Amino acid sequence: MTHIVVDPVTRIEGHLRVEAEVDHGAVTDAWSSSTMFRGIELILKGRDPRDAWLFAQRICGVCTTVHAIASIRSVENAIGARPPPNARLLRNLIQSAQAVQDHVVHFYHLHALDWVDVVSALSADPAKTSSLAESISDWPLSSTKYFTGVKARLKTFIDRGQLGPFANAYWGHPAYRLPPEANLMAVAHYLEALDFQREFIKLHAILGGKNPHLQSFLVGGMATPVDPDKQASLNTGTIAKLRVLINKAHDFVSRVYIPDVLAIAGFYKDWAGIGAGVGNYLVYGDYPDGDEPGAPLFFPSGIIRGRDISKLERVDPLRITESVKHAWYDYRGGDDTALHPSQGETQPHYTGPKPPFERLDTNAKYSWLKSPRYDGQPMEVGPLSRMLVAYVSGHPQVKKHVDGALSALGVGPTALFSTLGRIAARAIETIVLTEKMQSWLDELGANMAGGDLRIHDNSKWDPATWPKEAFGAGFHEAPRGALGHWVHIKDGVIANYQCIVPSTWNAGPRDGAGLRGPYEASLLGTPVHDPEQPLEILRTLHSFDPCMACGVHVVDVKRREIVRVRMQ
Repeated sequence: MTHIVVDPVTRIEGHLRVEAEVDHGAVTDAWSSSTMFRGIELILKGRDPRDAWLFAQRICGVCTTVHAIASIRSVENAIGARPPPNARLLRNLIQSAQAVQDHVVHFYHLHALDWVDVVSALSADPAKTSSLAESISDWPLSSTKYFTGVKARLKTFIDRGQLGPFANAYWGHPAYRLPPEANLMAVAHYLEALDFQREFIKLHAILGGKNPHLQSFLVGGMATPVDPDKQASLNTGTIAKLRVLINKAHDFVSRVYIPDVLAIAGFYKDWAGIGAGVGNYLVYGDYPDGDEPGAPLFFPSGIIRGRDISKLERVDPLRITESVKHAWYDYRGGDDTALHPSQGETQPHYTGPKPPFERLDTNAKYSWLKSPRYDGQPMEVGPLSRMLVAYVSGHPQVKKHVDGALSALGVGPTALFSTLGRIAARAIETIVLTEKMQSWLDELGANMAGGDLRIHDNSKWDPATWPKEAFGAGFHEAPRGALGHWVHIKDGVIANYQCIVPSTWNAGPRDGAGLRGPYEASLLGTPVHDPEQPLEILRTLHSFDPCMACGVHVVDVKRREIVRVRMQ
């Protein structure tokens, strides 16, 4: 029996430690530990609920908009505010753009290097690489000359000993299977994806003023004016610019991202049977396609249990709880208490060893993440959950792309319950969103042309119109999965605030019943060729796209100034 410690897990957002037991070349047990404290809930207490989103979106420096919208929806739910149609469309465009950029960045810059041996690309034949690229896509950057140039750039990096983003990996590991030509093609697209994501996210600058941390959200709507005849508003010229960006995104995703995923997956089909995890999937649903209460959601909500895709359950948020049995927090009712987030508590109490330490005491508390549960069961959230629920719901676009991917790989739907399935689901979601964004943009343009320029509901802006005490919940399907914010407002200020983020659902430790979280369960049975180079463990962990920064934060509870930044 070999004990493996991976700390920190890199190519993620934040700090994650994973320990695993390996016996006879496979993982037999695993523990996931987030190693920073989250204190955003404490920061928000006593503040104006209308300002909460500005603080909440600082939960993460990458997927900032997701916490902004979940926070705003929680306050709107509490006070009864209803954003007008144009605000809904602007929000849908902003959130879908976040997901598209995030998924592309994840595949190429955070996860592809688990499957692509960069150093092997130096032995690739550019002519054969060109033939390979042209066989899977008609993307124009596929000539022999182009790949010769990419190879020369890569060689320069390596000869100088400056691998930059390609450093500190397990190059030459026997688990890598791609031929050199496929590796060179992937390296080229890695570099192209850097340019793509920088250009595409200009959509956020147009609609939100900046990226990250957009400035255009408001409780009750948006702050960005729309008017086809005004230069200082989103106008017909803006619509045209957005259309160009969305078209380019669809082009890159359909002609580069999707073909790359299918090409790489073809060499790793056995990973369709690895990394299944807990087998329960939770989706809140998102992207409203109407403005009335109960309007249909583009991505439907639902729950799948036990990998049974013949049944789909309705989501009841009242059945969500969080346990702190193995988390460095206290509950007034004791460690065996499980609280609904509307009654949640944030009382940090670190009882672990002083870093650096060799092993966690996994029989005690070992993570700064709580353990969310639905009906007492762990749930996986994320693109795989969304695509499974949409597929079972008969979503036409999702069904078309899922069936197409399964057919191309020659596997059935059960292959989705895996590490490889998470990768495929993320790519499928991306192409579906780039297709849908056009219709939201068309609807926004039609509203403007028809004279509907409303962007904000002012009727609930004055706290004098609010009840003395109110509770609200706001949900969003963030790139990494189901996100919920719960707010308690009393006398016009925040009395309590709780978040359950996707990486808390997925990365949380064991609960009071000893049930593993999705990360921990997904590692069981994972093959490990070399415990000193646990590449295979990283493959499954990265397939979730961990964002520990969303789950945990450092805060001085006495609110002392830690640092001051001055701009000149």
